[in-house]
Amino acid sequence: MWKSAETLLASAVLAGALAVSGMAVADPQPAKPAAKAEKDKAGTDKMGAEKARQAVNVAAPAATTPAAAKTIALGRPALPEEIAAWNIDVRADGEGLPPGKGSVKEGEELFLQNCAQCHGEFGEGAGRWPVLAGGRGTLKSERPEKTIGSFWPYASTVYDYVHRAMPFGSNLSLSPDQTYAIVAYLLNLNDLVAEDYVLSKENFPKVDLPNEANFYDDDRETSEKAFWKKNPCMKDCSGEVHVTARAQILNVTPDGDPPKGNLE
Repeated sequence: MWKSAETLLASAVLAGALAVSGMAVADPQPAKPAAKAEKDKAGTDKMGAEKARQAVNVAAPAATTPAAAKTIALGRPALPEEIAAWNIDVRADGEGLPPGKGSVKEGEELFLQNCAQCHGEFGEGAGRWPVLAGGRGTLKSERPEKTIGSFWPYASTVYDYVHRAMPFGSNLSLSPDQTYAIVAYLLNLNDLVAEDYVLSKENFPKVDLPNEANFYDDDRETSEKAFWKKNPCMKDCSGEVHVTARAQILNVTPDGDPPKGNLE
């Protein structure tokens, strides 16, 4: 190592002296032949061109884009037939009713086969199952009977309920024609249509139930607006409270002696 440093230092001193004396300093590396120099130059140029080509072919970094909205990725979109299977509600104006028809006579046979076990042959109710016919004028009595003819607001309510929930334990098993027929029979039991009546999608909106006028839209937003105050009434807000009915009288309290002990 030291010898190499001494050699380099000597060469530098000699070169300086020759430069001062005006003598040319020879290149320590031997000169390359012209042909070899051209070949090396061509190789260098070729290498540079290849690097340039590779640089062009390198894919540029993707432009920065906002992150895609995250999705929960649960389930799948509902199929049209699945949506149609759920979209079976019927409005008061008949919107949603399927094509079809059914007579009172056909409905009587279907009712006896599918409904009478619970509701009785004439809609009078079997056991504690609901009564479907009669009860007109009982809504203000102590024991009102809320039947189709006395309480229900629209015939569409009857169709919708029968189609959606009946027969008990086998709902949605009735075809539209069968449902029209059963509803026609129920209307006849309540003296709303004649025995030869045929109910259909076309004449359905013309059927009016007696208690329709006593139903109205929910108006609590306006009728009860006075109650929603920052300082609600908390004292002497109403008159004396009176008990108007007892559960035992309404037959909803079990028979027998009352339980003993502390109920708290």
